[in-house]
Amino acid sequence: MDTAAATGSHDTRNTASVLAARADARAQGDQQSAWMPYLPASSTPFPPEDVDPALLVWAETVAPGGYTHKVLARGSQVRLDDPTGDACAHVLLYNALEPVERLNVADTRKIPWQAYLSDDHPLLSNDGRVLATVTRDTSGRHDTFCGTSSDAWNLHKYGDARPEGPSPSGMAQFTLAAAKHGLGPRDLPPAVSFFQGVHVAADGGFEWLGSAGPASSVDLIAELPLIVLVANVAHPLDPRENYQVGPLRVHAWRSTPTGPGDTAYEASPERRRAYLNTVDYVSARGL
Repeated sequence: MDTAAATGSHDTRNTASVLAARADARAQGDQQSAWMPYLPASSTPFPPEDVDPALLVWAETVAPGGYTHKVLARGSQVRLDDPTGDACAHVLLYNALEPVERLNVADTRKIPWQAYLSDDHPLLSNDGRVLATVTRDTSGRHDTFCGTSSDAWNLHKYGDARPEGPSPSGMAQFTLAAAKHGLGPRDLPPAVSFFQGVHVAADGGFEWLGSAGPASSVDLIAELPLIVLVANVAHPLDPRENYQVGPLRVHAWRSTPTGPGDTAYEASPERRRAYLNTVDYVSARGL
């Protein structure tokens, strides 16, 4: 039976038998979506200008309202690109060897004595180690205060929070991404957000800054083997009436973790101790 005849649609695809379904599936093999991982990563249509595509280990365009996830080796460098000025990359990090160690946003502000993310800012874990370091930032519009959006918030603001709906929440997308790694909702700590800025105003309230415009990017270096979860969803303080998010490009390649002599490593006694904790951990495991 022709699928189109069965459904009354104009779809002419034939999946009525195993052989027909196989032929149909193979015919779709070369189809391209705007939102997909590029395999191999070197085939990305948007390779970073300063990176040999052959070195890429992750290349993907994340849909507006979508999510992605990856396990990366220590020393991997991740670049998040906001091509339109409307991406909002909510990011969670876990020690891939022991996921009970995860991003701690409070220490990420406290240890560097700085709440606003920019170059050389370490992202701290709940065990006093550095999970990742911001090594390059052309945006300057980020947020460590608000976390991502909840289902309740998006239902209140947009009337829908379903992951497959028109206005998915960050928590819904993080829950799906975390499940790929055996983690559940209780394993989701507050996230950091890139490309949509928030500052603390003089009265103590949060001030929405929005983005720095199109074509900004942020680089992170993995200081431990990492599980990386990314939800590209509207920021909870975004004042625009409609749910508005742009595509997010993600690329990663082999690089070198932060070490003695690097600016981030030597920036303060507190930061140096956090990096020493990290080096001690990986050295004992032969990493």
